Amino acid sequence: MQPIPVLFENTDLIIVNKPIGIAMHDAISEADVREDIAENGEPEKIDGIVTRLKKQLAVTELHLCHRLDTGTSGCLCLAKNAAVAGEIGELFSSRRVSKYYLALSDHKPKKKQGTIMGDMKNRRGGQRILLKTSENPAITQFFSSAAKPGTRGFIVKPHSGKTHQIRVALKSIGAPILGDTLYGGETSDRLYLHAWHLRLPLSSGELSVTAPFDTGEVINEADVQTWYNGLNAPETYPWPSLPARFLPAC
Repeated sequence: MQPIPVLFENTDLIIVNKPIGIAMHDAISEADVREDIAENGEPEKIDGIVTRLKKQLAVTELHLCHRLDTGTSGCLCLAKNAAVAGEIGELFSSRRVSKYYLALSDHKPKKKQGTIMGDMKNRRGGQRILLKTSENPAITQFFSSAAKPGTRGFIVKPHSGKTHQIRVALKSIGAPILGDTLYGGETSDRLYLHAWHLRLPLSSGELSVTAPFDTGEVINEADVQTWYNGLNAPETYPWPSLPARFLPAC
C-alpha cells in the first residue's frame, strides 16, 4: 500500500494530498456483504484516511478537520490534538478558511465565470440539487478556460462546505465534472475534482499549502498539463465580492 503524500506536518497538524478512492472513515467491503461472508469468515475492513494515517505516522490521535468525497483528491487537514481540531473547526465554520479546487469538464458551461448560489436539498440515490432560494445557501465562485479542445478547466472557490457543493454547482451550469456519473458527467478513469490549495489563518500564524494535481490520465495529457502549469496563484484571481451577510465572521 502506497504511503499517503504528506504536504505539511508539525506538532499540531498534518496536511496530506489525499489520493482518490480513499474514504474518510473505515468501512466493510461491499463484496463481503454481498457474499454474506463465508462461515467463520471475517469481513474485510477497508481503512479510511484517518486509520491509514495513524498507521503510517505511528500515532494514536488524529482528528479530521474537514471532509473530501472519496473520489476527490487533494489537500486534507487533520489535527493531532483536540484543541487544534477545535480551532480549525471554528475557522471552517466561520468561513475564514480559503479553499480552492480544480476541476475538468468535457461540457461547455453556460457561463465562463461567476458565482453560483442557492440552498441545497437532498434527493434519492445520494444526489443533491440546487434550489433558487438562499436562506442558507451553498456559495461557489469559479473561473474557467480551455484545458484542451472539448475540455474546460475550472478554478473553483467554495465559500461554504456543503456535501457535493462543487459537483452540484458545476452541474447547474451545464458542466458536470468529468468522471462524475452521479451528476451526469462522462465516464472517466477518475472524478476530476481536486482540492488544490488551502489557507488557514491559525493563531500560530497563517499556513498555505498547495497539493499537486497529478493523478489521472486526462490531467497528464500534454494540452491539459499546459493549462495546469499556466495557472496563476489562486488568490490572485479577481474573485467577486460577496453580499455582506455572507462575508466571513470576524
